Amino acid sequence: MSTYPVRVEARLEEPLNRGLWIVKWILAIPHYVVLAFLWIAMAVLTVVAFFAILFTGRYPRALFDFNLGVLRWTWRVAFYSYGALGTDRYPPFTLGPAPGYPATLEIDYPERLSRGLVLVKWWLLAVPHYLVVGLFTSGSIVSWTGALPDRGGVLYTLDWGGLIGLLVLVAALSLLFTGRYPHGVLDFVVGMNRWSLRVAAYALLMTDAYPPFRLEQGERELPRMEPPPAPHPHVRHRAGSVVAVAAGAVLVFCGLGAAAAGTGGTFVSMARGDDGFLSSGPERVSTSAYALTLEPGAVTGGGVDLMGDAVGTVRLTATGTGAPAFVGIAPKADVQRYLNGVSHDRITRLSFPAPGSSSGPADVGYERHAGGAPSGQPAAQRFWSASGTGAVTWNLRPGEWAVVVMNADGSAGVTTDLRVAATLPGLRGLTAGLLVAAGLLLVGGGALIVAGVRMAIAPAGAGSDAGQSAWPAREK
Repeated sequence: MSTYPVRVEARLEEPLNRGLWIVKWILAIPHYVVLAFLWIAMAVLTVVAFFAILFTGRYPRALFDFNLGVLRWTWRVAFYSYGALGTDRYPPFTLGPAPGYPATLEIDYPERLSRGLVLVKWWLLAVPHYLVVGLFTSGSIVSWTGALPDRGGVLYTLDWGGLIGLLVLVAALSLLFTGRYPHGVLDFVVGMNRWSLRVAAYALLMTDAYPPFRLEQGERELPRMEPPPAPHPHVRHRAGSVVAVAAGAVLVFCGLGAAAAGTGGTFVSMARGDDGFLSSGPERVSTSAYALTLEPGAVTGGGVDLMGDAVGTVRLTATGTGAPAFVGIAPKADVQRYLNGVSHDRITRLSFPAPGSSSGPADVGYERHAGGAPSGQPAAQRFWSASGTGAVTWNLRPGEWAVVVMNADGSAGVTTDLRVAATLPGLRGLTAGLLVAAGLLLVGGGALIVAGVRMAIAPAGAGSDAGQSAWPAREK
């Protein structure tokens, strides 16, 4: 017997085409595109519902039905595609109920929700369920590739879809070779999807009833222990309403991103020194050879001038712990000729600490080039585009460049703390533009969401609630 307010059911439609599942990922692309926007909208509306519940104890009806519609749509597409492969019938493009479709989802509308529970249920109380749902819906095969120039390696992951994905693959192969879908596999797959959708509804604040820790297999839900609540009239979100809400949510989402970037730019600007440079923290580099080289790469393309204007003047500082350090920037070919036959280390990996932080454990990679001593002191060479003792400033120019750090007297054994800095003259303007854009996007997106909610049609026969605002009055 069951009393849980989230009811997920499905019906295997046989016979199924043996090979259609191979191309369903193509057929479902229109749904995936629409659902990407609808899930953004649902995330934004859930934040709005969070505050509505916190202050009024009620989930706005129009927002509830919109989010319920997105979950219905998601379940129908999952059942058609690789969440079950249980039907060949193409899912309808609608947020509303589709009783004739073989995959259905209903959630009892809660008249009241706990104001306190809304603060913790979606992140703290649901954590055990998130672990289970993660096992059902996702999983990765991880491999490591090292010797990369950035951080020394990278993780490669292959998501195999979790237990649901594996069992659906078994069903697909059975369908391909025998023409039959194993009913036991379907029962298990529907049970895992049922668990996942219950957790989704709980995390989306649509119910206070904690999801049960049990796998209810089978196409049908368990019978109710008590009569179901009286059905409430659904708010109808027509195309205009859905488009307005989704577009508004995307604008809000972009506005939040712009606000985060603008706020980050503000804090970065505050770290600018009195000399106008924004500097990294120090990174210790060391070699027993005669020189260290760093090859940032080629500066080419039509955007070099624009990049130079954005970066401004670049400064590289070498604070030596022993002999004074020479720092020079020159074309890569000239540096290679000068250091040909000279013992030196090429820096293959270097990460500078954040501005204002001190040097931590060294994260530097080296490549040794054997040889002897240089033919002369570095400052005596004439090919440097910019050079200095302890520091060098340089403006970005097209070409393939290399940085050389040596002891000023050309002796072996170089140990120094490197810092890189730039003036970034456009940062303040960019930050201001991002914050202004964030404000406009948030206001415009919010207005579209409100307009979309108000465009939703209250059903006929909804009683005194028909035509009224979808926003609940504050509980007194």
